[in-house]
Amino acid sequence: MKKKDFVSIEDISPKEIFGIIRMAQTLKKELKETGSNAPICKTKTLVMLFEKPSLRTRLSFEIGIAQLGGHAVSLISCDIGMGTRESVADVARVVSGMGHMIVARTFKHATVLELAEYASIPVINGLSDVEHPCQILADLLTIWELKNQWKRLKLAYIGDSHNNVTHSLALASGLLGIHFVTASPKGYWMSPEITERAKQHASISGASITETTDPKEAVYNADIVYTDTWVSMGEETEKDNRLKIFPPYQVTPALMALAKKDALFMHDLPAYRGCEVTSDVIDGPQSVVFQQAKNRLHAQKALLVFFAPFLKKTNR
Repeated sequence: MKKKDFVSIEDISPKEIFGIIRMAQTLKKELKETGSNAPICKTKTLVMLFEKPSLRTRLSFEIGIAQLGGHAVSLISCDIGMGTRESVADVARVVSGMGHMIVARTFKHATVLELAEYASIPVINGLSDVEHPCQILADLLTIWELKNQWKRLKLAYIGDSHNNVTHSLALASGLLGIHFVTASPKGYWMSPEITERAKQHASISGASITETTDPKEAVYNADIVYTDTWVSMGEETEKDNRLKIFPPYQVTPALMALAKKDALFMHDLPAYRGCEVTSDVIDGPQSVVFQQAKNRLHAQKALLVFFAPFLKKTNR
């Protein structure tokens, strides 16, 4: 069977996304009712390569593969020096000879692409500067659990749209028929390439992809309001400037009041209360951020199950 990777949310079809979400629901129910899951990944090893700090990604994959009967090995930059002490291509080849899957959390998207090119085992993008597809699977699971649909919902993203989460959300929305709107200052809009690809998908699914500078316009009548930190990892030198630019894009109770009465508030975490969102919103009744976080485990387990047929039976 041909090797398959998950570098972008686009690497899986809408049908496959739906199948993964259904599997996540099954695994979640099975774990709750029986206390365990079937050992679908028994004897399999997941190698996790982290250039960035990680809480939800590491927990969800490490606990997830253990619950599926497998094992995880986590390596950080100082362990291997990927791209400095040892080339990315050589790391990919070495890991392929011992492990069964790779999760890579990197600063540069090019690193994940290079790992996928040279690895003979599946490579999963655990986060890069362009996309965060694993987070979006958990988001889609959460939305499905609470809204029982994706198609025709309106999802408003407020804040820095030149962001890995925004990119993957836009692409997923285009694929699944979600009306996606971002509100950001000029200069902080999505990558034009991502926007174009999302619009191409939207033209097929019946969705719409819209960018504006007006957060009120974006949030009006929205089913979901989503935000993220104004200063992502690797952007710390821009912090002072960003904290001056983004305050008009803070998600407040007044802004949430423009959305539908049953609108959800979402955030991929970590959150900085008083910056991108006020405490009374993120800790309020419309917030589902901790359900999102918990669903990382179930969505990532479903992704591992999805990849099970593509795994080598032995390593030599």
